Amino acid sequence: MDYLRTAVLGIDDASCLLLETASKIPHFQIQAVADKDTKLAEKIAAEYHCTAYDDYRQLIIQNQFDCLLVAAGMHNCDEYIRMAMKKKCNILKLSPPARNFEEAAEFVRLAENENVKFAVANPGRFSAGFTALHQFIQQGGIEQIFLITAVCAAGNQNFAPWETDPRLSGGGVLLRNSYQLIDQLMCNFEIPQHVYCLTTNQATDKKQRLYLTEDIAVVTLKFSDTCFGSLLASRQTGIGTEKQIIKVYGKDKILTAGNKQFSVCNGMGQICEQYNYDENSSDCTKKVLENFALGILMPDKNRICSSAGENLRNMALIESAYLSARTGMPEEPARILRMAQVEPTIIWPAGNR
Repeated sequence: MDYLRTAVLGIDDASCLLLETASKIPHFQIQAVADKDTKLAEKIAAEYHCTAYDDYRQLIIQNQFDCLLVAAGMHNCDEYIRMAMKKKCNILKLSPPARNFEEAAEFVRLAENENVKFAVANPGRFSAGFTALHQFIQQGGIEQIFLITAVCAAGNQNFAPWETDPRLSGGGVLLRNSYQLIDQLMCNFEIPQHVYCLTTNQATDKKQRLYLTEDIAVVTLKFSDTCFGSLLASRQTGIGTEKQIIKVYGKDKILTAGNKQFSVCNGMGQICEQYNYDENSSDCTKKVLENFALGILMPDKNRICSSAGENLRNMALIESAYLSARTGMPEEPARILRMAQVEPTIIWPAGNR
């Protein structure tokens, strides 16, 4: 076939963008959408002339799909993702891929056993700003990197109640809002030797903070004896706009990158090169979907970018950060990664190398 029989699991703003974009790509044939909200599922299904489901289990049992686009929270659909893979259905999961490293590793092993694709939607790998950063580093444009800083401001967002529960969500601003930024760090640099993390939230009662996901995270990264990094992440409803920025400090250059911008400064901070890119979320989403579809339809000619296996690096760093926040000690992501007994290889889009 030259198209994929496709269903969407979970409906929110992100999945609506995914669905709208997929409907315009000939590689996808949207056959069903599912959400716990019956009226919402029926409304969206009517727009795309497909079948609505409010029961995820029935969606999987009653159909044979080629791929499943997953936006639902993992606490609502983990068993159905496993069920779909056992029916030889490929999975594209909006980030994060799982609630923790162990769950992510389990999905990777199951996908390998069932010979299906499990990929994670990381639009940053296709964005012009972060692609320019990747190319500049890979081409040796900066020497002797000694400091890397990343800032994630989640911006003015409304959070579902389950996102504040660690058991259901797996984590807060670090896992759910900073994932794309962490993916960029792990794509461009070696996995840190040690990670030290502090987290907190805005709950007024100290005991209550133990049962809520974090709103603020400060992570220190040791890449080597001569190269360190930091990640500052925060979220608060009603405050500011979303921002994700990486700065890389080298011997005589400073690089700054975001989704839509890239600049090169000299050691004094004076701008030498500056680029602003006119692209929107749907542009990057389209590239993610096309890469995923072609990786399934024509795997000999196309490799899927951002497989779940390579995303284990991201999950190992996040797992180390949360463990460090609990123990008060630095942790080693490589030790956690070894537990999965895989050697993930980072794949960037072929056209952007």
